[in-house]
Amino acid sequence: MPPLPESGAALPVVVTRPRQQAHAFAASVQALGRPAVVFPLLEISAVEDVATLQAMLARLEEFALVVFVSPNAIDAAFAQLPAGRPWPAKVAIGIVGEGSRLALRAHGVDAACATLYGPQRADKMDSEELLKSLPLAQLRGQRALIVRGQSGRDFLSEALQQQGVTVEYLTAYRRTAPRLDAQNGPLLLDLLDGGADWVITSSEALRNLVDLTRLAGGEERVVKLQRQRIFVSHHRIAETAREQGFERVVLTGSGDERLLAALAAPAAV
Repeated sequence: MPPLPESGAALPVVVTRPRQQAHAFAASVQALGRPAVVFPLLEISAVEDVATLQAMLARLEEFALVVFVSPNAIDAAFAQLPAGRPWPAKVAIGIVGEGSRLALRAHGVDAACATLYGPQRADKMDSEELLKSLPLAQLRGQRALIVRGQSGRDFLSEALQQQGVTVEYLTAYRRTAPRLDAQNGPLLLDLLDGGADWVITSSEALRNLVDLTRLAGGEERVVKLQRQRIFVSHHRIAETAREQGFERVVLTGSGDERLLAALAAPAAV
């Protein structure tokens, strides 16, 4: 359990990403001179039907476009691809954030070996902006595969279908909310009572945080949470935060560099 900050000391920064991605970002926060606490608000696990996942990935060449909705989708899919298998050169890749670009690079895929499409606006990385970057005329009559968790937004698939693109889904991983236990329950109460800055990178994670807070400490702790500062990477998360009653929402834009810059700004320390 982190100690309460001394008077005048920087508040701890709570990194809420899935544990698989949380520690690297926490290390970057600590490099800024700020204490970091890892408190995942989403748990990522493998799908039960791995055979179906592998069978679909064996058909990649049938698709003109494969869209990965997140770094988790990339990691889960590439974990099931044969080692050393190159990405099919004729299959374009769509991504919606800088984290996904870095995840692809970690698996040996970049613009040198694959056609990559992504949002052009650094301040608005989402499916709407990805759609604007896609060569829709070329994709008409072709097939696209969307790799995601067990559910997701339907905007992109509906928009592609309206343009004459046949869309299939591939569930590559499962997302679940963490449960309160003897470790994270007291930690959550300590962060709420002592004060913290929260880094939130999905609306689902934010809703999980509110639910966990209510379970751990009731409405009194929810009010404390709503008064703490949260740093969010997307306008949709900011909208969710305001709907949930948060009063101090800092919208940074997509990418770790923008999040870290906001955390390092004098007003944030």
